Amino acid sequence: MHIHILGICGTFMAGIARLARELGMTVTGSDAHAYPPMSEQLAALGIDVMSGYEPAHLDPAPDCVVIGNAMIRGNSAVEYVLDKGLRFTSGPAWLAEHVLRDRWVLAVSGTHGKTTATSMLTWILECAGYEPGFLIGGVPENFSQSARLGKNYFVVEADEYDSAFFDKRSKFVHYLPKTLIINNLEFDHADIFDDMAAIRRQFHHLVRTVPASGRILRSHPDAEIDRLMAMGCWTPVQTFTTADGDGGGADWQASMTRADGGAFDLARAGNVIASVAWPLIGRHNVGNALAAIAAAQHTGVDPTAACAALESFRNVRRRMEVCGRVGSMTVYDDFAHHPTAIRATLDAMRSHVGDKRIIAVLDPASNTMRSGVHKNTLGDALTPADAAWIYRSAAIDWDIGALQKTPGVVVRVIEDLDALVSAICEQVCGDDHIVIMSNSGFSGFHQRLLDALRAREP
Repeated sequence: MHIHILGICGTFMAGIARLARELGMTVTGSDAHAYPPMSEQLAALGIDVMSGYEPAHLDPAPDCVVIGNAMIRGNSAVEYVLDKGLRFTSGPAWLAEHVLRDRWVLAVSGTHGKTTATSMLTWILECAGYEPGFLIGGVPENFSQSARLGKNYFVVEADEYDSAFFDKRSKFVHYLPKTLIINNLEFDHADIFDDMAAIRRQFHHLVRTVPASGRILRSHPDAEIDRLMAMGCWTPVQTFTTADGDGGGADWQASMTRADGGAFDLARAGNVIASVAWPLIGRHNVGNALAAIAAAQHTGVDPTAACAALESFRNVRRRMEVCGRVGSMTVYDDFAHHPTAIRATLDAMRSHVGDKRIIAVLDPASNTMRSGVHKNTLGDALTPADAAWIYRSAAIDWDIGALQKTPGVVVRVIEDLDALVSAICEQVCGDDHIVIMSNSGFSGFHQRLLDALRAREP
């Protein structure tokens, strides 16, 4: 079978390409933009990415065209598919039909932490000998690939973004999980959701698909998840918390034994049953770990074994990944898409480095941040840093310069990337920690900054 993927360089669609190759299918694909790590994965698979969306890429006609959710009506390839009557489907529907059927599906959902928690859960099952399949919206360092067919269990990052231009349901509605994690719930994706009610409705559709023999793991406390569950639930629910104290009687509890989250205790019903010391930091990552431990237990993995597995867990690429050091300075690459996640990352860094300077460099590239929906909370998210530089791209049409008045942190907004590199080089020194935050390729800014910093060294 020959499939052609439109938008093949997206993290999800690149994973679909890998799974299709493992199934023995012929895979071709088109995309307008290709950048690491997905471009590297596709090259390693021997899949040449055709540039642009030319109808000629679909001649001879493939057996099926898998259409990414970035494709819209008016796209030349999409119009060709429709005019010629070619068979087409969405990525989530393809996954459900060809991979997930007859498997124990473990889905990880929520506004934040999906990629990391999915990677943790996959690693726990791998260490338990399950040889799980997985599809992750990033590259987990323990596997160095974003997808694998695996055996009876399949762990999937359950994204609430829509499936395709012809299917506006969230991707996760296709997955029919037996085990479901709901990590948190906040407003995001303003380009497709009008308000929180619209997001809750899609999550409610997901909850409706989990069988009574399954299990839902949800964070606590979370008022939005409370509202979601009040809409109806037919599946046993367990709660998890990293809150101090008894966590409101949550089923699973974690308490940090190091201020930066580099070690924590796991408890059930208030009784500590295991401890973890690992290379990750941040309360948010402890919460991700707790969700993964609880989900793995549903499949039969002992929590103490899960904790042991997490001690050898390596994070996902672009999640506080060290991309270089110059002298005693460290430059990090972090995938940032929402003020809450930005704040959690910088809080974790502050607790880790103490009084050392943190310089945040933010590229507000997500559709929601570009639209200005989070303009009233974005400045506060940067306050754990000592200074913050924000790149104003041409796509931003709101007064992002107003963030320069944010109390508690020196914020500067700049429109030119070369000028941004120069300004940072003039400011940083000593053992500063420079955190570059973007959910795009950021025009190779990370390497440009490292090259400039190294060039100024004696």
